[in-house]
Parts: sequence; structure tokens; C-alpha cells
Amino acid sequence: MVQLNTPWRAVAAAFALNGVLLGSWAGRIPAFVDRLGLDERGLGILLLFMGGGALLSFPLAGRLSDHFGAALVTRWLAVVYLLSILLVGLSWSPLALTVALFVFGMCHGAMDVTMNSWGSEVERHLGRSVMSSFHAMWSLGAGLGAAGGYVATTAGLGVALHFCLAALITGGVLGPFLRLPWVSPIRRAQGGGQMFSLPRGALVLVGLIAMAAGLGEGAAVDWSAVFLRDVLGAADSRATLGYAAFSMTMVAMRLTIDRVILRIGPVRVARIGGALAAVGYGLCALTTQLSLAVLGFVLIGMGLAAVTPMAFSRAANDPQIPPGQAIASVATLGYGAMLLGPPAIGFIAQLTSLRVSFGLVGCCAMLAAALAGALRPGASGMR
Repeated sequence: MVQLNTPWRAVAAAFALNGVLLGSWAGRIPAFVDRLGLDERGLGILLLFMGGGALLSFPLAGRLSDHFGAALVTRWLAVVYLLSILLVGLSWSPLALTVALFVFGMCHGAMDVTMNSWGSEVERHLGRSVMSSFHAMWSLGAGLGAAGGYVATTAGLGVALHFCLAALITGGVLGPFLRLPWVSPIRRAQGGGQMFSLPRGALVLVGLIAMAAGLGEGAAVDWSAVFLRDVLGAADSRATLGYAAFSMTMVAMRLTIDRVILRIGPVRVARIGGALAAVGYGLCALTTQLSLAVLGFVLIGMGLAAVTPMAFSRAANDPQIPPGQAIASVATLGYGAMLLGPPAIGFIAQLTSLRVSFGLVGCCAMLAAALAGALRPGASGMR
């Protein structure tokens, strides 16, 4: 059971806030598709700019975190992130939405890096594994954000009003927790300020596992609602159910998965998880029933729940690379795939179909299972 120590609550609030805002956007993507008359390629281009903004923010966020402390930078990024979703909601043209999503992606990506760094500090302070519980709070927030999209769509609220309410409520409820006392260690930046921080050595395989998991999560975030509506013919209000089911399953799994990892080890958990995610995406790609597709998203959530937290924990405990550098490098591949993978899915769907794209994502999920040996503490390769 997670101990609700003050530092745990602060970091958990940061993860939840980040998830709520991304979930709010994910739940209303069909509204933007209709408003701007986008096809799969057009949506893919918009998501490409969002992912590009996130990738560009990673090295900058890492340097700011080292210089000012992860906790302080996370708090400021939370404020800017809340403002950025208002820009998204007020965008009434493709160009305006492109710019808004670029800023939104930068805020999301930067906060991802700093709050994970903050979480690793608290994990070391508590002396036990709690990273999965932080990611559970992110999934909970994302699920609540998607559920808010369902409520807003059912009530007929426009995206501008919806996002304004989401920002006000999220900031009002979670903001005070972010102010709980915690002082992060200050470190001098090392190296020459590389544009991207990529894993090296044994962490290459860990980064590839994170990449496979990130692609699977990104597809669920950005394409689940569009898939259920445009491919299976679900109403807008019901199209949000896939991502909501995925997110809530992730919450339940991440709150309990530490015990499973302790019992059977991270390697077996990753192998089982990759297989479950592959089955889930395969089910979505093949079914014509909404209920079975939602079940597919449940299986995806079950399969991917532990993979990203285990990748970060393995990186933070690498015997050769300092924790901060290791986390940043694995995050580049993991979150890069989560944010840049969905545009690629859109391009493939334009040429073939979303069913084919989902089938390919399912094949990539098997990569996490194949490389699972790299998650063994101190592992130097795949076994």
C-alpha cells in the first residue's frame, strides 16, 4: 500500500495534473477533427507538431531541472501547461491549432521529464519503489480528463469552455499539493548541451522497451476516440470510452503492480505485458463490436501499465550512468514514441486504414516482451 507521505502527495499531484490535461485533449480530438475538417493525414501532421514540441523540450527541461531543481521547475511548468490548454481550446484554424499544440506539447514533454526526476528523488528519499504509483496517478488523471470529455460532449459544451473549466478545476484542486515543501538537489549541467539525450550501452535496450510502450500508450491517447467513432461508428460521447477504459485499467494495475514485480520479477512482467498489449491491439484491429474494442483497450492498459515505470526504475538504477542522465535518455525514446508515434499512425492510416495501423502497433508491443531481459537490474543485454 502506498504511503501518503507529504513528498509523495506532491509528486502524485504533478503526475495527476499532467494526465488530466492530456486526457482532456485526447477526449475531444474528434471535436477538432469535425471543426477543422481534418482527415487522418491532417490530424497526423498536427500531432507531429505536438510531438516535436515535446522532443525539443526534453534537453531544455533537463538542464533547467539540474540548475533550479526538479520540484521548482515542475511547479512553474504546471502553471504554463494549464495556460497552454486554453490556447488549444481557443484555436479556430489549422494554423492556430498547430501553434497551440506545439506549445502544449512542449509543456507536456518538459513536465514529463522534470516530474519523473522529482519522483526519483522522492523514491530514493522513501527508500522503496513508488514510481509505479506516480504513473498510476498520471493514468488516473488521464482517465478523469477523458471522462470529463465524455461529460462535456454529452452536455454540449464547446471545447473552449470545457478546457477553461478543466484548467480551473485541475489547478484549483491539485495546485495546493504542488506547493507542499520539497527542495530538490541542484546539480551543475554536464556536457555541451546536446540537442537530444539518447541512451547508450545496456540502456539502449531499455530505451527500446520504453519506445514500444510509449508507442502503444500514444496510440491509445490520440487515436482511440477517432478509431471508435470513425471505424466502429460509435457516437462522440461513446467514443471516449476506449481511452477511459484504457486509463482506468492502467490506474488499477499501477497501484498494485509493485507487488507482482516483487513476486515474479520485472522480466516476466514485461514479457506478459507486451503479449497482452499485442492481443489488445489485435482485438481492436479485427473486431466490429464496440464492446470488444473497449475490452481490447482494457487488455492494452493491463499490458502496458508496468512497462514504462519499470524502464524508468531500471534507468535510475543503472550501474554506469548517473540517474538523471539515464532517465532523460530513456524518456527521449519512450515519450518520443508516445508523442511522435501517433502522427506516423495517421500517415499509415491514410495509406491503408486505422485497423492496419493498430495491428502494427500490436506487433511493436511484442518488442517489449522480446527485450524484457534488459530490465533485469544490472543487465548488460537481452537474455
